[in-house]
Amino acid sequence: MSDIGANLERVRERIARAAERSGRRGDDVLLIGVSKTVEVERIQHAVAAGVPALGENRVQEAKEKVAALGRPVPWHLIGHLQTNKVREALELFDLVHSLDRLDLATEQSNKGGFAPDAVPSALDAIAKLDHIDVRGLMTIPPIAERAEDARGWFRVLAQLGKRVGLAELSMGMSADFEVAIEEGATMVRVGTAIFGPRPAKATP
Repeated sequence: MSDIGANLERVRERIARAAERSGRRGDDVLLIGVSKTVEVERIQHAVAAGVPALGENRVQEAKEKVAALGRPVPWHLIGHLQTNKVREALELFDLVHSLDRLDLATEQSNKGGFAPDAVPSALDAIAKLDHIDVRGLMTIPPIAERAEDARGWFRVLAQLGKRVGLAELSMGMSADFEVAIEEGATMVRVGTAIFGPRPAKATP
């Protein structure tokens, strides 16, 4: 499993260089190791190698992994939060990146979330709710051939964060996290670059 440790070190170096280009330090960016579909043993090696946080897409999968691994690092929910999983998610995760419960329009029909212009009113509505502490914003750009193609999306989120007074920006994945950091990301969600390619889904 030494590949995980080496991969993690390379990702850290890339984060540090990208942070320097944006006038920050590598420590200013939280690396979240995306462990969806990754075996428990490989996650253990990542934790031993120093991954500072883990990210899961599904509550049920995370529940099984937390039962096996405990909480050696914070767990983040980075996938869609289903209504019937809210209570479990609040018990399992230290941070939920993907709150999109209000019925507002989205600019991507295949993604959950809010259109940028809808965010201020959504935050006003959320502010009236108890027990919710909004820390920041998250985005996932459309899949593109070049990392540079995502820059505009990241820049929009960074500008939006400043506009609404939210400092945390969860943006950037294995293919584009350096561009995201250059545009102000404070959290990056990296899976493949640490754990390697995920197995292809079996066809029926």
